[in-house]
Parts: sequence; C-alpha cells; structure tokens
Amino acid sequence: MDTVPLFDARARVLADLHARNHATAQAVSLLEDAVSAREWWADQWPEGQVYVAGLVAQDVQDALFETTGRWPICLSCPGPEHSLYIQPDLGGPDPVWVCEESGDVVAPLGGLGD
Repeated sequence: MDTVPLFDARARVLADLHARNHATAQAVSLLEDAVSAREWWADQWPEGQVYVAGLVAQDVQDALFETTGRWPICLSCPGPEHSLYIQPDLGGPDPVWVCEESGDVVAPLGGLGD
C-alpha cells in the first residue's frame, strides 16, 4: 500500500489543528487513531486513497466534537459560533473547509492558517 496519502492526510489535518490552536495531546492522539483506522480502509480500497485526507479530517472532527466540542470553528462569519465542514462529503479528491452557515469555501484542507 502507498503510505504517502496517509502521511499527507496527517500533515494537513495537523496543520489545521495548529492553525486553530487545537493541537493538544488529545487531538493529536485522535488524529493518529484516525490515520491508523484509514490505513486499513485504504488498504482495502486502493482506488479510494484520494479520499483519505478528507475522511481523516472528518474522523478527527467527529472525535473532537464528542470530547471537546466543535472544531474547526468558522472565524469568517459574525453571529453565533458554528463549524466548518469538509466538502465533498466523501472527503476528496480535493477537500476544502466550508462554512456550515454561508456555504462559502474557507480554505483547502491544511490551509486554515494561510
């Protein structure tokens, strides 16, 4: 199996965790768990490797929601706090963070700090 997509997914999600000051030990541990789980998934479906980065981001987002709350939060809109989500839903091949309120693309995965 080609591990490059997994390392790319890890790097991109970690960059976004850092960009939003959320790269805690718990968050990084959840990221490692998500990458490990998606390694098996990508091994079973090699053609699906283009979706790994977005799926890892969604896995981390879901796990953080259950433990610490919403991540990442939209910083572009006024009003009540709301999240960003990965588009397209399956996570690829070019995942972006989208505001759940406005529907605007905020950044590519890995680009929240740009």
